[in-house]
Amino acid sequence: MINTIHSEHDIFLFHQGNLYHSYNIMGAHIAVENNELGVRFTVWARHAKSVSVVGSFNEWNGMKHPMKKINENGLWTTFIPGLTEGDIYKYEIKANDGNLLLKSDPYAFFSECRPNTASKVAKLDNYTWGDQKWQQKKQNVYEEPMNIYEVHLGSWKLKEDGEFRSYRELADELIDYVDQMGYTHIELLPLNEHPFDRSWGYQPTGFFSITSRFGSPDEFKYFVDRCHQKGIGVILDWVPGHFCKDDHGLRLFDGTPLYEYSDPIKAEKREWGTLTFDFGKPEVISFLISNAIFWMDVYHIDGLRVDAVSNMLYYNHGKGDDEEIARNSYGGYENLEAIAFIRKLNEAVFQYFPNALMMAEEATSWPNVSRPTYIGGLGFNFKWNMGWMNDMLKYMEMDPIHRKYHHQLITFSFFYAFSENFILPLSHDEVVHGKKSLLNKMPGDYWQKFANLRAFYGYMASHPGKKLLFMGGELGQFSEWKDLEDIDWELLDYEMHEKMHNYTKALNQFYLKEPSLWQQDHTPDGFEWIDANNFNQSIITFIRKGKVSDDQLIILCNFTPVVYEYYKIGVPELGDYEEIFNSDASHFGGSGQVNDGLLKAEDENWHSQPYCLSIKVPPLAFVVFRLKNKRYKLTTDEGGKEHEKQKRMRSDVTCRRGRKTTRVTNSKLS
Repeated sequence: MINTIHSEHDIFLFHQGNLYHSYNIMGAHIAVENNELGVRFTVWARHAKSVSVVGSFNEWNGMKHPMKKINENGLWTTFIPGLTEGDIYKYEIKANDGNLLLKSDPYAFFSECRPNTASKVAKLDNYTWGDQKWQQKKQNVYEEPMNIYEVHLGSWKLKEDGEFRSYRELADELIDYVDQMGYTHIELLPLNEHPFDRSWGYQPTGFFSITSRFGSPDEFKYFVDRCHQKGIGVILDWVPGHFCKDDHGLRLFDGTPLYEYSDPIKAEKREWGTLTFDFGKPEVISFLISNAIFWMDVYHIDGLRVDAVSNMLYYNHGKGDDEEIARNSYGGYENLEAIAFIRKLNEAVFQYFPNALMMAEEATSWPNVSRPTYIGGLGFNFKWNMGWMNDMLKYMEMDPIHRKYHHQLITFSFFYAFSENFILPLSHDEVVHGKKSLLNKMPGDYWQKFANLRAFYGYMASHPGKKLLFMGGELGQFSEWKDLEDIDWELLDYEMHEKMHNYTKALNQFYLKEPSLWQQDHTPDGFEWIDANNFNQSIITFIRKGKVSDDQLIILCNFTPVVYEYYKIGVPELGDYEEIFNSDASHFGGSGQVNDGLLKAEDENWHSQPYCLSIKVPPLAFVVFRLKNKRYKLTTDEGGKEHEKQKRMRSDVTCRRGRKTTRVTNSKLS
């Protein structure tokens, strides 16, 4: 007889792949049954001959607490009175071949700190949240600023003795730092329990278990809660494609390939030493979709950056030339089961969390990744723009003298910039394993390296799409990411690094206050070329536009160390322009080639614009101009009299200055 804590309906949905809150019945739950306080354990082990719960409470003796098989699909359950929060346990599983396996709980909410591998009974309803205002906030994420600070908690800032800071300690320092620097979100490398520090969480064992390296579940809730109270969103890297092979984990869980494909060609990810989930098993689908919802439901996570989507979509992605490759029933390399899972995952997440962020790390030309499933998309709402990242890093690493021969690398992304809802990522993957830091990728002498990086960041801030920068990039580290050490904070004692840090902060804050830089990120209405073709001087100019018609910024990027006086650019309006941001300003470490005062537009067609502006172009720089005072061109008829329409315009003109509206009379017109 099935225990009443497990409804027939829930069990049916679990085996259909449709139980999206399976963590409410699976795993270890503190409960009162028959007037006794204890723990109800439930696990899926379809091909096991027997399953027992073992732990320090029964001397790890599998004879003492056997589990009962409650259906033919392999659900096992038992209630053990007297157990409570903090007790450690595993499942002793007798396989059909007679071998005894000792496995951690796939649904464990907490685990022992490595190198120990037992699961721990944990309550997840102890914490009192204070982020109600954040949770009730409704926003259009596509038309809001999004500037993400990517963080590896194990190396952001260590204690003096080299030990990790706890979630609570990080909450009291990291969050204030992120807020002051002008970031809108923190993205955390995976925090699922994992045995090997240097996998950075990308080879997990405990999918529902927050890693114990940095503290308890409640301490992590405090971290997220404080982020929200500061107005900062939290994104978690999530790995639904594969898992590590450690004996205590999911591999051969009941003595057979239960969570992984039975076909080793499909299962093996040799590059990473991991196994692929079997996306054709309904119970695996319930497990994975529940896991995504779990982080948003229990920990109030705002979104997931889904790792290695390309490896899920294609059997052959990342495979070596000497590896055998699986094919689908139609002879293609697409994993049809994984594609169906991804679509189902996104539909489920947005059903329960309509404002969630579901971000795909996807590096192929697969179409409509960030489009709804009902029009044939994969259902994510954002996609990492890996093409932009690869092109720009290739371009920026070139000596400026060669850049004119590769001008398309800085312009090509604009051809597809609105085909997806893109995030522009400069992530940890680009500054590790011998790839060098962002600053050290830049060519030239000491000064030019910083100037190149400032120009690159400015170009990124003004390019359509949301933004992401990995920790350390904001202060211009010369060394690439050292995952066993913390960021080189001591660099802030050096002038150029301090100025780089101040520049990143100023650029972030400039980005936040300018709607034209984010309000229309995903539509062509937010962008217009002025000049995309000046490859000889490696200069591009364009307009970013907000939703208000005259909320426009003129952007210029110069990717050579040459200064140009009296350089003409086309502009859409006649009037007085002012320079409002310049990466070459001396207080940012630049050479101080700035445009002071008001710049008067001339009545001359240039760059297919009706007017032009003569400016100074600083070296290796990002410069922004805004119309400050609008002027009107006056026309006369053959008799020398002004048209009546122009008279009315002259006598009463409304001009925008920043976000304020000012009435301008005749005396102020030129």
